Amino acid sequence: MHSRDSRRLALQRLASLVAVPLFAPACSRSSSPEGDGRSSASSPQGSAPAAPAQSAPAAPAQGASAAPAQAAPAAKVKLALNWVPEPEFGGFYAARESGAFAKEGLEVEILGGGAGVPVVQMVAGGQVDFGLSGADEVLTARARGADVLPLFAVFQTSPQAIMTHESRGAKGIADILSSGGTLAIEPGLPYAAYLKKKYGFNKVKVVPYDGGVARFVADKDFSQQCFITAEPIAAKRKGSDPAAFLVASEGFNPYVVVVITRAALWKENPERVRAFIRATREGWRSYLHDPTRANEVMAKLNTSMDAETFVAAAEAQRPLIETPETKEKGLGVMTRERWETLAKQLADLGVLEKVPPIDDLLVAAL
Repeated sequence: MHSRDSRRLALQRLASLVAVPLFAPACSRSSSPEGDGRSSASSPQGSAPAAPAQSAPAAPAQGASAAPAQAAPAAKVKLALNWVPEPEFGGFYAARESGAFAKEGLEVEILGGGAGVPVVQMVAGGQVDFGLSGADEVLTARARGADVLPLFAVFQTSPQAIMTHESRGAKGIADILSSGGTLAIEPGLPYAAYLKKKYGFNKVKVVPYDGGVARFVADKDFSQQCFITAEPIAAKRKGSDPAAFLVASEGFNPYVVVVITRAALWKENPERVRAFIRATREGWRSYLHDPTRANEVMAKLNTSMDAETFVAAAEAQRPLIETPETKEKGLGVMTRERWETLAKQLADLGVLEKVPPIDDLLVAAL
């Protein structure tokens, strides 16, 4: 759910999450970054063989109606995930399984991701038609010359959080950072730089983030970065008392799981881009209504996550995806104000040299 750096950290983080008795590891990120080999218009296995060729039918009698023209073949497109199949991508699998992509004339191949998979570069270079990224990565990539455009933001609220023990009585991130103890965090990431600038890290012992929850479970004075849909679930299942606080509540809230495409595709075939987004929105409506079928499909592709964790993660992410704004304006909505605020924050942190023209960025989205 995130920048490429966050995803690289997530490989360590979630590959070592819990080894819970009687359960598979919760939210493990150890699955291979492979495509699932399926598409929205794939023929089912066991289809009957094609019928033998028949002689051509006689021409219709004069005055008879001509046979209707066959529908145009579905357009084949590729979508690159920036992580392995998990609930944060559930709406895309739901769009495929429900026929939403097919209804829009699209045959979509979903390619699983993993640590270090260069999704933005793949989209910009035309290797795939669509990809998923974080809003902060979109802005930094464009600053480096990657001509990609954001289209649809799944997560309206970023799932990035700081997790501590409920027994410490913290009411927010400010309390965690002012009450001592150890904090496992990667200080080079934008959200960490934002928190450091806002509150300072001088009252906590900052240590490298190792990707698991073992140290958290063992040490009541230990806090760490997390995704609210992952580590808190894992820690709780190990008998710990996690309390997680969203970084978004502190004012740093980039869109996460953002659908992107290359500017050239938008210019050449805007209707195909619109069709993909219409189907994506329909897929997410379907997944939020009932994630069961999509979860079953993803579970076969990501065997490191058990069914209980799929259900828990899907429920935990719901309020981050479906908000009062999306209920009014539609799922995936993005605003100029949110992008401009993020760009100014990244410039203030030194991540960007200057604030880019936001209207150029959102040409395909608004």
